[in-house]
Amino acid sequence: MTQYTPLHATHVAAGARMVDFAGWDMPVNYGSQIEEHHAVRRDAGMFDVSHMLALDLEGPDARNFLRGLIANDVAKLLEPGKALYSCMLNPQGGVIDDLIVYYLSDTFFRVVVNAGTADKDVAWIRTRMEATETRSTLAARRDLAMIAIQGPNARTKVWAAIPGSEPVSTGLKPFQGAFYGETFIARTGYTGEDGFEITLPAGQAAATWEALAAAGVQACGLGARDTLRLEAGMPLYGNDMDEEVSPLDAGLAWTVDMKDLTREFVGRAALLANGTHRQSLGLILEDKGVLRAHQKVFTALGEGETTSGTFSPTLEKSIALARLPLGVTPGDAVEVEIRGRRLKARVVKTPFARNGQALV
Repeated sequence: MTQYTPLHATHVAAGARMVDFAGWDMPVNYGSQIEEHHAVRRDAGMFDVSHMLALDLEGPDARNFLRGLIANDVAKLLEPGKALYSCMLNPQGGVIDDLIVYYLSDTFFRVVVNAGTADKDVAWIRTRMEATETRSTLAARRDLAMIAIQGPNARTKVWAAIPGSEPVSTGLKPFQGAFYGETFIARTGYTGEDGFEITLPAGQAAATWEALAAAGVQACGLGARDTLRLEAGMPLYGNDMDEEVSPLDAGLAWTVDMKDLTREFVGRAALLANGTHRQSLGLILEDKGVLRAHQKVFTALGEGETTSGTFSPTLEKSIALARLPLGVTPGDAVEVEIRGRRLKARVVKTPFARNGQALV
């Protein structure tokens, strides 16, 4: 059954082109996807991300439970509102989902998971809670909407659109959030630009979206969100990692914290036993063509594979993330098989672009 966000009618009224995304009817663009992309890099754009799911974990065992559930360590979150990015692993070390955890108090954490894995995630977390006899409750907050406002002018325009929000959010550091009444404002995002992700009651979403539009924020769809996140070198679940891929092989070793030798989290033993076999690097196509996911990459050290690929509006070139053999380094020349032809590409370190600038 198709699902709809609280902003669905707003998108349709605006003439957005709607597509199915993980069972949700979502806007892919409102006209020119490239213009939406540039709006975020140069000014401010907003995305409906209400298809993602906020999970509120509350109770005396919340922190200890999360320390055993995910690969990063929530023990490092000491200031209310601070967040971290992590992967939630299966016992084999594969990625069930990537997510963000916000520390709101010693007994209250908010976990934001992906739309396509939300049901699976909730079932897994509840199974783990039962297995560990965790004294906490888990609430799936489908009563909330989420709007991401991103770009160099995003924060200023949010303050103009939501009166009174500036004093609460002006001092937020990256990966930190704060409540403004019923609204949670977090300085996070998925574009490589500054801005906020706002979580608010579903009934307030349409009015807030219209206020943001009136403040000059460009409505953007999933198409621009994907090109922006890829330029920023940010992984997409299902493309760049999944239950068969270790975070160590997906370029996400930085999200795995094994410093505390006494902390046992699901998948830790498998990561230690299996180690790292692949690395994630960027590719820039030097011949004419378009890089997409699941194309073979030929290197001097063996074959690899692209995991995400697109045309970069910022670089005006085709780019990709690729899982490559260990030993391949930025600057190496490789070939990518596209429609039966081997085309030349160059290996680069990601990100390709952030904060409005091309970096490669």
